[in-house]
Amino acid sequence: MRGLGDGYLARPSAGFGEAAAGDHLQLGWALWLPGHQLANAGAPWLDPYSFQPESDPAINLQGWLFGLVYWPLHTLLGAVAAYNVFLLLTFVAAGALTTWWLRELGLPHGAALVGGLAFALAPYRVAQSTGHLLGPISLLLPLSLLLVERRRLLLAALVLAAIPLSGQTHLALGAIPLVVAYAWIRQPSSRLLLELRRAALLALPAVVAGFAVQQLVIEGSIAGGGRRLSSVDRYSASWSDLVDRTLDAGVERFVFLGWLLPLLALAGLALLWHRRRSLAVVLGLAAVVPIVLALGTTTPLYAPLWHVFPPLHYPRVPERVMPVACLALAALAAFAVARFRWVPVGAVVLVALAIDLRVPVFAAVEADEGNRAYAAMRTDGRLFELPVFRPDTHYGSVYLAYAMQSPRERPQGYSTVGPTEADRLARRLRSLSCGRGKISAAIAFVAVHRGLYRQSGYFGPGCAERAEAALRRTGWRLLGRDGAVAVYGR
Repeated sequence: MRGLGDGYLARPSAGFGEAAAGDHLQLGWALWLPGHQLANAGAPWLDPYSFQPESDPAINLQGWLFGLVYWPLHTLLGAVAAYNVFLLLTFVAAGALTTWWLRELGLPHGAALVGGLAFALAPYRVAQSTGHLLGPISLLLPLSLLLVERRRLLLAALVLAAIPLSGQTHLALGAIPLVVAYAWIRQPSSRLLLELRRAALLALPAVVAGFAVQQLVIEGSIAGGGRRLSSVDRYSASWSDLVDRTLDAGVERFVFLGWLLPLLALAGLALLWHRRRSLAVVLGLAAVVPIVLALGTTTPLYAPLWHVFPPLHYPRVPERVMPVACLALAALAAFAVARFRWVPVGAVVLVALAIDLRVPVFAAVEADEGNRAYAAMRTDGRLFELPVFRPDTHYGSVYLAYAMQSPRERPQGYSTVGPTEADRLARRLRSLSCGRGKISAAIAFVAVHRGLYRQSGYFGPGCAERAEAALRRTGWRLLGRDGAVAVYGR
């Protein structure tokens, strides 16, 4: 376990003497928070520390589902190793649930295992697991289909609703029609319209959950009112990205499908078409539609759909429905492999797929667990951190990593749906990053992160030095320094 605690399994980035910024820090904070809240008799779905006292406690959508699993891991292993073990377990769970679902569909063990591996190692899913909840939460897709197959429709509806309730509303736009269509074709009845109505009821909890998230979290945040279509341009994948194994275009535009997997999926679709046509239609559409949507504004289809379908006004990353395609491609490939009667052939395909789907996305990223400067804050009091970032700027994720070491109210935070009040405050206080302005008397401690000045590159040379000099000049005293982090108190 010691090796698993050497650094976060995340996209490579430099910390310059402190924790390296990345969405993995936000996810780690969200997973840690429910257990911490329960241990302190607090509401496990709230974040009482970020953006305080500028706004009401934020709802922690990302953490509630896996929080109880993460709590004992964090207690036993610490922040970094717990995060890495949790992440590895989600890969195992995604593969196992997909294999189980395919076995329920009647596929032999070897073919089902190939499908499970293909989904677990799907490049898009892997890339989104470097810091986004989208990667881990996608295991709910095969789980919901498995529950439908086993006639546990109420449980399937609740699992489906957990997707938008975890903040993954864009994925829900693809998951809901997939599960409803699958439930319709898998109901053993000749009364198709009746079964369609029953299948549609599966979507009701998820639709209600998505609407609740929209009204309670998104509206009133910096993402309220939606995003311009032009903002989708930056994240729209191109046709060449479908066959590009590198992340040169960025993790959001990374939609590599593999080279062998699509060929196997086409073969599986052809075979399935002659034997189980309705299933072939559902899986075929589930594979193609998300891929077309992931191309965003690079195709002539997205803009008209954006104008007539209001839920598309909020996500700026059209690829977020890609886990649906990953699962469909994996299932179709499994049906192709099921035709191989000779076991060694299936084993060769399994190894070939593992090689085909490999992507260079993970590294051991600097964590700075147990920072002595933060440990020097031995009393209660609100903390202010420099430099100042707006709520949706990912460099603010570093402050979440250190907040686990010394949880306390902080005016800053990191969230793409952060409160508008916090955004306005960050704009007003930005000059403090270079030593200009006055820090509120309500602040008890100030932490200066010199590594973040270098990571972000947003501030001029010497800003960190001027910020610390201003603190000393106005009566703040140094409590502790560790690496690139210094903490001051009054």
